[in-house]
Amino acid sequence: MAANELSALLWRERELLGLLTFKLQEEQLLLTSGNMQWLHHATREVEQVVDRLRSTTLSREVAIAAVAAEWGGQPQPTLRELVALAPAGPWAEILQGHLTALVELTSGIKELRDSNEQFLRSAHRSTQETLALAEQDGGTYDSLGVTTAVHHSALLDQQL
Repeated sequence: MAANELSALLWRERELLGLLTFKLQEEQLLLTSGNMQWLHHATREVEQVVDRLRSTTLSREVAIAAVAAEWGGQPQPTLRELVALAPAGPWAEILQGHLTALVELTSGIKELRDSNEQFLRSAHRSTQETLALAEQDGGTYDSLGVTTAVHHSALLDQQL
């Protein structure tokens, strides 16, 4: 019975990882389009899915420990170790299928996360450069149309 519960939890975790992939792709679309207006909503949704994953992961660890105890294994095995411990029958194949899918999903999520991080860094750098340009003195034009620098009182105070 514990193996059935574990398999159900693994399916739930796979669904959540798929949802996380979708939410990260949404976030990436917003980043690449330059439409930052909705980015905070997308980021909040990613965080909500991650919170749900934490809870599911904890439940999975408890279920793995129960199955390992039932099958005579170590108290805190990994899913990979549990696959090796599985008795003759379908459970080794079922658990290996879950493990393979989880590895593929997490690998894709890491790539999306890294890509989104690069987009965010680039957007941050671009914003800083734009602000730096905006802070530069624009100057004024003289009678010949040549730009001359504006002297601020702060510069005068520094010379005193």
